[in-house]
Amino acid sequence: MELWVVLAVLAAIVVLFIAIYNRIVALRQRRKNAFSDIDVQLKLRVDLVPNLVETVKGYAAHEKGVLENVTKARATAMQGGSISDRVPAEAALGAAVMKLMAVAENYPDLKADANFRQLQTELSDIENKIAAARRFFNNATSEYNTAIQQFPAVLIAGMGGFKEEVFFEMDEAEKAAVKDAPKVSFGS
Repeated sequence: MELWVVLAVLAAIVVLFIAIYNRIVALRQRRKNAFSDIDVQLKLRVDLVPNLVETVKGYAAHEKGVLENVTKARATAMQGGSISDRVPAEAALGAAVMKLMAVAENYPDLKADANFRQLQTELSDIENKIAAARRFFNNATSEYNTAIQQFPAVLIAGMGGFKEEVFFEMDEAEKAAVKDAPKVSFGS
């Protein structure tokens, strides 16, 4: 009788171990899928940037530093790598593009250009989709990180090599650009 009790307890522990391990794997996969959604939008943004730079260059060629920063940030973002490597690169590209858009505000002829307005609209749409996908990704990351830190999952996560993952947050330049949004005035 005691042998059956011991075997039942061992079986329960094994089932619990498997369930926790599978939950962690599922949460990690959900996080990867969430980044895939971001990745689609990031690729669209990367593809849009050269057109945007060329359009701005035609009107604001002397803004060479800003244009070079956008080009460098795009090249870095295109290098790929792990999610942890890509997050800061994509944040830098986002900040560089925001600076480019801020520079464009100083050129009325550029703002009136139909091609620029179309690119600006596309960029705005992409940035909104990135923001939505980023919220979903950060939620998935939070669930995953919480799951691997809770007991008894922390024991299994340690044995399974599961590590805490990074969030996709705005860098300081993006935060400043959002905080200091352009002022719109209709008066003279």
